[in-house]
Amino acid sequence: MSKTSKTTLTVFEHQSLYLNDEIDDVIFDNGLLKAMQDFYGRDGVPYFSLLNKGVKFCEYVGVIQVGKITIEVLPKADHQDNKMEWRGALIDMLRSVGVFNIKAPTSTSLKVKPNSILDLYIELFLKEIEILLHLGLIKKYRKTDNNCTSLKGNLIFGKHIQKNLIHREYFFTRHTVYDVNHVLHQIIYKTLLLLFRINTNTSLQSRIGSLLLNFPEQSDIKVFESTFEKLPLNRKTAGYNNAIEIARLLLLNYHPNVSQGKHHVLALMFDMNMLWEKFVFVSLKQHLKKENNYRIISQMSKYFWQPEKGYTSSIIPDIVISYGSKHENCIVLDTKWKNLNGYNPSPDDLRQLYVYHEFYDAERVALIYPGTFKPKKGLYYTKHNVTGSKECSVMGIKVTTNISLWREEIGKNILSWAKNEV
Repeated sequence: MSKTSKTTLTVFEHQSLYLNDEIDDVIFDNGLLKAMQDFYGRDGVPYFSLLNKGVKFCEYVGVIQVGKITIEVLPKADHQDNKMEWRGALIDMLRSVGVFNIKAPTSTSLKVKPNSILDLYIELFLKEIEILLHLGLIKKYRKTDNNCTSLKGNLIFGKHIQKNLIHREYFFTRHTVYDVNHVLHQIIYKTLLLLFRINTNTSLQSRIGSLLLNFPEQSDIKVFESTFEKLPLNRKTAGYNNAIEIARLLLLNYHPNVSQGKHHVLALMFDMNMLWEKFVFVSLKQHLKKENNYRIISQMSKYFWQPEKGYTSSIIPDIVISYGSKHENCIVLDTKWKNLNGYNPSPDDLRQLYVYHEFYDAERVALIYPGTFKPKKGLYYTKHNVTGSKECSVMGIKVTTNISLWREEIGKNILSWAKNEV
């Protein structure tokens, strides 16, 4: 499967991988291809498409672990293929938008330099569990049925006769116990067992083994989406929130190969379009804190169409900025993670912004792309086939893997455009 001991194969979004391609000293062999084809299945997955003896990745970034090999997909917004820089940039982007909203560890307190997003998630999870063990695991009441040497709770008569016909010193009862064996710890323990099987980072493996030794053994449970929706999270269990969120991500995205038992698949992938939208929003929001008369809102929906029967359709622009003494004016922004390469935006994107202009009574609207081109202003035509007063701009934000500089560029450029300074 791999030519050397390396286990991470790094590609960029929209890149294709074919059978026997060798990247980063890892060979994309028939076992990896077959596992990804099985994972794709009949219904498909949004992360990649199938080619003849290969796969092509889409606009999703993150990691797909197949067996012991991790396929890392990084953003592709420029012509530079610096994998190390873009790995760090992607992690910083995810951290900026709150995907790594973990309060306990900071980037400086992490002991292992992550080789991929999966390594970072694993370390964050381990750090959370280490803190929980240090503070002490909470206990909960639960009902249990078993043999006891004393009569407590309710006697289950049928089971009692069946099991204790000879051993009359026992009582088979249903009673309440107060211990650490409950659903929160069962999820954590199940996640630790999963990580012990799939982790490929040797620096993390000893910590996983140590936690398994120190964490109380738990009853096995089957985990579904509904399991997490019904969790009894309250003020007493608030310290478990981060660990449970990471456990949820790992357990629900793990796909074991039950037919062959050879290659499992774990996919932690993020839509780059949504990530870009949120990244622009949080960067701009931070920058606008210095401006008293600007207010920014994300995903501000308005009704668009009502059928005679059925649900109403809505329009939802990415970002709406209101300004003025009473916030009576507004600007609408829509983000697109595309490289225009000198071309105009697609007609669909321009039509979308025209609707926003109309429905939100916007002073100005703009499409925000990654790129180095200067803002281009344009006017929409009226129904009389002459240019009207509705303006739509196209803006490019210079891409850099220095996240602090990138966020500053986003805020500064968009605010200059909003003030009509460019």
